Amino acid sequence: MEDGHSVNSPRRVLSFSKRKRATVSFVDPDDKASSGFGVSGVHGPKSSEVYGFVGSITTVVATVVFLVWAYVPEPWLHSVGIYYYPNRYWALAMPTYAMVSVVLALVFYIGLNFMSTPPPTSLNTVFDEFSREPSNFVSFAVGDDQPIQPISDISISRINDLMFTD
Repeated sequence: MEDGHSVNSPRRVLSFSKRKRATVSFVDPDDKASSGFGVSGVHGPKSSEVYGFVGSITTVVATVVFLVWAYVPEPWLHSVGIYYYPNRYWALAMPTYAMVSVVLALVFYIGLNFMSTPPPTSLNTVFDEFSREPSNFVSFAVGDDQPIQPISDISISRINDLMFTD
């Protein structure tokens, strides 16, 4: 192989000659260093990666602290030097209140939807301000080149005829 031609990384620089340094650069679309959005300025983790890592570590530590507080007997905590902590009642009450709050929020949301929906006998369930009547579409095309008809709604009388008449 000739020494005049060398190929380095295809992502960065491709050199064809030692005398004439013709180079081709490939820009990485995920590299934010050139636009100044990276954490360290040149190369570094994205801020979403940092927040995700810190969030996962915080969640694990909070879970361990909660389980130690809820299940370790008081004499063991006193032997380690921990004397001040919330009442054990809250170890059961906090998750219970949280679950009840979520269930009540869902029930409230479904109830609001039922209250804002018109009754089944209302014509607002069939027609609204966006309803379109079918237009009289006349096509002059011949053969298989039929254009698509404009979008419209099918009237309720036509649907009843199709579904309930023989």
